[in-house]
Amino acid sequence: MSTVEAVWRIESARIVGALTRYTGGDLELAEDVAQEAVAEALEKWPRDGEPDNPVGWLLATARRRAIDAFRRRAARDQKYALLAEADTDGGDGHLWDPDRIDDDVLSLMFVACHPVLSPEARVALTLRTVGGLSSEEIARAFLVPVPTIQARITRAKKTIAAARVPFAVPPADERKRRLGGVLSVLYVIFTEGSTATAGDSLLRQDLAYEALRLARTLAALLPGEPEVFGLIALCELTASRFGARTGPGGEAILLEQQDRRRWDFSAIRRGLAALGQATAAGRGLGPYGLQAAIAACHASAASVAETDWERIVLLYEALGRVAPSPIVELNRAVAVAMASGPAEALLLVDELVARDRLPGSHLLPTVRGELLSRLGRAREARAEFELAARLCGNEQERKVLLGKLENQ
Repeated sequence: MSTVEAVWRIESARIVGALTRYTGGDLELAEDVAQEAVAEALEKWPRDGEPDNPVGWLLATARRRAIDAFRRRAARDQKYALLAEADTDGGDGHLWDPDRIDDDVLSLMFVACHPVLSPEARVALTLRTVGGLSSEEIARAFLVPVPTIQARITRAKKTIAAARVPFAVPPADERKRRLGGVLSVLYVIFTEGSTATAGDSLLRQDLAYEALRLARTLAALLPGEPEVFGLIALCELTASRFGARTGPGGEAILLEQQDRRRWDFSAIRRGLAALGQATAAGRGLGPYGLQAAIAACHASAASVAETDWERIVLLYEALGRVAPSPIVELNRAVAVAMASGPAEALLLVDELVARDRLPGSHLLPTVRGELLSRLGRAREARAEFELAARLCGNEQERKVLLGKLENQ
């Protein structure tokens, strides 16, 4: 990775945030001129040498590009005149304002995750503007064509402009209401990184760690929000198992077969510490904190057999009350199977089938097949595993299902 790429990966959110403020909330222009500055740096730095202040150089270059853009926009002559005359950088050649940088990044996160955007657009725009990923990197992570990602980002920026979304940290009451949307975007990004929905690889660790990095940035900006720490805890504890979840050939290794010595115990310590911060707020755990508490049960156990499954069942029941979903119900059924046996769990799963929950998902037939197998109903289990393998989009997960099919 070149110096330009490294600076951009670390500082892109602050750079785009500062430029968005500078351009009066014009996110599209800020992002465009930032990219132009990066392109210029890629050309000049190897030839002329790296500047003493790389971020200041990028900001100053981008600002000149922004002024050029305003010059070209006849309708914005008045705005250009104001910008050209104003010395908003304090005369030191860059735009850093120590009192506003955090607000800039936070504003950028809330804008990128604004409810006027579709969920797919929020993910793409967040990874692009806050995470600093290129369209190619985002497209590769989600296994969609590059033009699709580019179109989503372009449309998202136009939607934000059309809706006149302000570039500002929302007021406290609205921030609390919209924080869930920001966290859900980071959760979607992490989930796709921890178990890819399609493709040849089970994990996309770069994507997962990017979500974790953004969550930590959010926690630094909003240190009083327990659910932010709950999400960090969930990400850390889940990521702690990455090293043991795949074999040498990338094949998926199920929890009961994982070598727990390969778990990342530093990540577990960080996850437990974050869970402690979420708990210390004294408001009770929310959806992410409860999922982190479940992950902590796994992280603290020496084996599957020694896992506190009764506690996990209770945690899933609590999660089902604060964030009901068929996935939560299915996971609770798995925990019930471990705590009380497969027959009781099968009743819960059959209830999901009867209500047509999770249509088209491979997860429901996977769990049902497992329960039927444990009950000795091999023929029915085989049918469920066949269905799950057909529905599964991830190659490594499909191999596991086909292996179960052969064992019936």
